[in-house]
Amino acid sequence: MVDAAPRGVRRLSPQSTLGELLGHPAFEGHAQLLLPYEERRVDAGMRLDQIGRLLPYHSNVDAAEVVAGLNRLIDDASAGRQVFYDIYDEAAKAKDPSLANTGLFFIRGRPGAPFALIAPGGGFAYVGSVHEGFPYADTISRAGYNAFVVRYRVGAGGAPATRDMAAALSWIIRHAAELSVDPAGYSLWGSSAGARMAASVGSHGAAAFGGDDVSPPSAVVMAYTGHSDISSREPPTFVVVGERDAIAPPAVMQRRVGALKRQGVAVEFHVYADVGHGFGTGSATAAEGWITKAVRFWREHLEL
Repeated sequence: MVDAAPRGVRRLSPQSTLGELLGHPAFEGHAQLLLPYEERRVDAGMRLDQIGRLLPYHSNVDAAEVVAGLNRLIDDASAGRQVFYDIYDEAAKAKDPSLANTGLFFIRGRPGAPFALIAPGGGFAYVGSVHEGFPYADTISRAGYNAFVVRYRVGAGGAPATRDMAAALSWIIRHAAELSVDPAGYSLWGSSAGARMAASVGSHGAAAFGGDDVSPPSAVVMAYTGHSDISSREPPTFVVVGERDAIAPPAVMQRRVGALKRQGVAVEFHVYADVGHGFGTGSATAAEGWITKAVRFWREHLEL
C-alpha cells in the first residue's frame, strides 16, 4: 500500500524523470547524491522505472520501491525535517575536495530509538542508494528505528569508502542528542561492497578507519559479499545471499559464517533460491521479507 501524499507535496512516480528528481525542491543542494554516480551526466529524460540501467551490478531493481524510498525523503523534507547531513566540515572538504560528494541521508523512526547505518553497494564505482539504501531505511524506520544511508566516496576502492562509513558513524554518535537517536545499540548494514564496509567497521571499530573510539554495534547485517576478514571481537551477524550469485557465491559467505560460528558469534544465514547478486529488498523473489527478518535479529540482540 502506498501512503497518501501530504497535502500540497509533489511526489514522484515511476514515470517521473531524472530531471524531475534532480529539480525537486526537497533535494535542493544534494540531489545529485541521490543518484548512483556523483558527477556523470545523466539523461534528464530517463524515467525512474528505467533507473536500473544505472546500476550494472544490481538486479531486481523495483521502480515502485525506488520511488517509495525517494517519496519518503520528500515527505520528510516537506514536513520541515532535515534529510541530508554533511559528515565533513568545510575545512576538511577544502583540504580534500574528494570529500565533497559524501554525507548522510536520514529517515527517522521513533525519537530516541537506536539507529541503523546503511552502506549501499556498487562495486566502489557507484552508490546504489536508490535500490539498497532508501528502501531499506524506509522499512527499518517503519519498524520504529532510525535509519541513515551513507553516501561515500567511489572510484578509489574500499579504503576511502570505509573511512567515510567510520566518519559517518562517529558523526552520528557525536550528534545523537540533536538527531534524537540512541547512540547505543546501533546496527551496521551493507550490501555487496557496502557489506564489506559494514563488516570491516563492525569487526575492527570506527577508530581503525580514522573515526572515533565508539562502542561496537549490537548487530551487523551483510548482504551478498565476498568479505572474509575475521577479528577477535565479532558482533552478532545476519547474512543473506542468492543461490545464483556469481559475484559473491553462497559458498564464500558460508566459509565466513562458519568461522564466526566457531568463535561463538551469533549468526543467522539465509540462502535464497533462484536469486542472483544485488537483489536489494528481494521483492517478488524468494528473498522478499529479509529486511524484516534482519530487523528482528537486531532487536533480539538489542534486548540481550
